[in-house]
Amino acid sequence: MTTAIATYMGLSITFNAMATDNKKFDYVVDRFADIEVLRYKVPDFENLSLNQKLLVYHLTEAALEGRDILWDQNCAVNLYLRPVLERIYTNYKVDRNNADFKAFEKYLKQVWFGNGIHHHYSMDKFTPEFSREFFEQQFMENCKGNSKIFADTDKALCKSFADIIFDPTVYAKRVNQAAGQDLIVTSACNLYGDGVTQAEVEAYYNNLKDTTDLTPISYGLNSRLIKKDGKLIEETYRIGGLYSNAIKAICGHLNQAMQYAENDAQRATIAKLIEYYTTGNLKAFDDYSIMWTEDTASKVDFINGFIESYGDPLGMTGSWESIVNFKNDKASARTEIISSNAQWFEDNSPVDPRFRKDKVKGVSAKVITAAILAGDAYPATPIGINLPNANWIRATHGSKSVTLENITEAYDEASHGNGFNEEFVIDKSTRELMNKYLFITDNLHTDLHECLGHGSGRLLPGVDPDALKAHGSTLEEARADLFALYYLADPKLVELGLLDNPDAYKAEYYKYMLNGLMTQLMRIEPGKDIEEAHMRNRQLIAAWALKHGAKNKVVELVKKGGKTYVKINDYKALRKLFGELLGEIQRIKSEGDYNAGAKLVEEYAVKVDPKLHKEVLDRYSHLTIAPYKGFVNPVYTLVKDKDGNPIDVTVSYDEDYISQMLRYSREYSPLKKF
Repeated sequence: MTTAIATYMGLSITFNAMATDNKKFDYVVDRFADIEVLRYKVPDFENLSLNQKLLVYHLTEAALEGRDILWDQNCAVNLYLRPVLERIYTNYKVDRNNADFKAFEKYLKQVWFGNGIHHHYSMDKFTPEFSREFFEQQFMENCKGNSKIFADTDKALCKSFADIIFDPTVYAKRVNQAAGQDLIVTSACNLYGDGVTQAEVEAYYNNLKDTTDLTPISYGLNSRLIKKDGKLIEETYRIGGLYSNAIKAICGHLNQAMQYAENDAQRATIAKLIEYYTTGNLKAFDDYSIMWTEDTASKVDFINGFIESYGDPLGMTGSWESIVNFKNDKASARTEIISSNAQWFEDNSPVDPRFRKDKVKGVSAKVITAAILAGDAYPATPIGINLPNANWIRATHGSKSVTLENITEAYDEASHGNGFNEEFVIDKSTRELMNKYLFITDNLHTDLHECLGHGSGRLLPGVDPDALKAHGSTLEEARADLFALYYLADPKLVELGLLDNPDAYKAEYYKYMLNGLMTQLMRIEPGKDIEEAHMRNRQLIAAWALKHGAKNKVVELVKKGGKTYVKINDYKALRKLFGELLGEIQRIKSEGDYNAGAKLVEEYAVKVDPKLHKEVLDRYSHLTIAPYKGFVNPVYTLVKDKDGNPIDVTVSYDEDYISQMLRYSREYSPLKKF
C-alpha cells in the first residue's frame, strides 16, 4: 500500500548526465514488446568504507536469494515453466533468427520481466506469438529426459505446459479486481489454495481479528491460506515452513551481513528479521519493523521481506521483495526539511480535524541510492517507499520514507528527446514550465507522498485496517497522492526553500492531470478496464477533478488540430478540488466506509473512454516510447587477498538483460523444481 510507482511517462526534463570513466553511461539495455530495460548507476559506492561495502554485498546476496519466492507467489506454475523455457532457449540448435524462435525469445523476456507468465501491471497472461507446434517440438527435443520429472511422462507434460502457455482460459489473470466476481477464485496468484473462496477468506480473518486490539498483527501477511480436510489452514512462510529453502538462504546471508553492521541498533534489527524468518511470528515482524523504523543513524539500509500486498486481490498477503541502498547525504537535505516540518503539514491538512494525528511521531525521510533491486522490486521498481505499513506502528513509532533518486535519474536520462512533450503537452509555455520545474516537483511529489502522505491521518478507534478490502490499495495511494498534490502548491514549500518559484507546482499538476486523464491509457489494451491500483488511483483523482470542476471549467479536455489536450484554466481552483477529495478519502479511510470508497473507485477509476483511448494509442504509435520500464542490476564482486580475506567489493555495469536473467536462474534458484 505504500509504494510509489514511477510515472515518468517520457516527459523530457533536465538532469545532469552521469558518466563512467569519462564516457557516456549507456542506460538503455534492451527493448521488447511494451518494455524498455534500463541500467542504473550506483554513484559513490566506491566512497563507502570497506565494512559498508561488505554489508551491501551480503545484503545484496540475501536479496537475490528471494527471487524464487515471488515467482511462486505470482502463480503456481511459474517455477516449473521457467526452466523449461530457459532450456529451450539455451539448447535451441536451429536458426536463431527464424520467426518462431524470435517470438519465443520475446515471450521469455516478458516472462522474466513479469516474474512469471502474467504482465506485471495489467496482470493479464502473456500471449505467445510462436506456434504451439514449435513449442511442443522444442520441448520434446530439449527438455525430455533431462531429469526425473520428465521421465515416462514427456507427452503429458508437454501438453500441460503447452496448455498453460497457449490456452487463454488457463491461469487467465494473476490478480482480478472486477466488481461482483469472486476475487480469489478468479485470480491465478498462488496465495490461496484450490477451492478457497473470497467469502471464506474474509470470514476466516474476521474471526481472528480482535477489534479492541490497539496493536494488531498484519493478518495473512506471510502465509498461504489453503483447505485441508475441509478446513482452512495457513501455510506460513518461514524456515521449516513454506519457502523454507529460500528463507534459509536469505538468512544465511543476513547472518554474514550482521558482522559488518554499522552499529548495535542495525545489528539487532537484522537479528530480529532473522528471528521473524525463523518463526514466522508476525509479532516478531512488528518488533523488527519498529526497530527498523527507529534506526535512522545507519547509512546503509535495506528492506527484505513480505511487504506490499498489491499482488493479493484482497490486499493482505505480502509479495516478497528487497531493496538494498545507502543514503544520498546531499539530496537528503530536502526530505529532512519535509520530515522536520511534518507536524505543520498535518495540522494544516484540509481534512476533518477528527481524522488528523494530534502528534506526528518518528517521521524520517531520506533520498537513497539503490544498490540492488530484487523480488517484487525487480525488474520494475518503485521510485519511493514508505514503511512500515501497519497503521498503529506509524501512529506510535513513526515511519521511514525513501526516494530512489538514482532510479529517477535513469528514467530521466533514458527519456530525453523522445517527442512526448511535443505530442501531448498543450502549448509551448507549459512545455517550458515542465522542462524547468518537473524534475524537482516530481521528486518533491514523491517525497511528500511517501514521507507525509502515507503517514498522515488516523483511523478512528475500532476501525479495521482492512475495512476497504479490495479497494484499499487504490484509495490509500489516492490519499497519499492528494496529500502531495495539495501541498506542492502551498507557499510553505517556497518558504522552506524547497522551491524557488510559487508557480513551479503547475508543472506537476499538468503532468498529473495529463497522465491520469490520457497518457497512462497507453498501458491499457483496447476494451479493457483499468485494474492496477496506482493507475486506478491516478484516474480517480484526475477524473473526479475534471467532473467536479466542470461548471467553472477548472480543467478541460479541448481539441486542437483534431487532437485532444488537457487544459488547466485555474490552478488554484484545482488545488482546492484536490483538497476536497483528500478530505473525503481520508474520511472514508478513517471511518472504514467501504461503500463510499467502492463507489468512488467504480465511478471514476475503472472505466475507459474507448474513443479517447484509441486516440492516445494512435498518437503514441508514432513515438518510440515504451509504456513500461525496468532495470538490470549492477554486478558486485567480492575481492579477496591471497589469504582469502575480503579487501574490496567492486561494482560493474556491463551485464545485459538475458545474461543476468539466465545467471540468476543458475545461481539463485533455492526453490527449483527440477
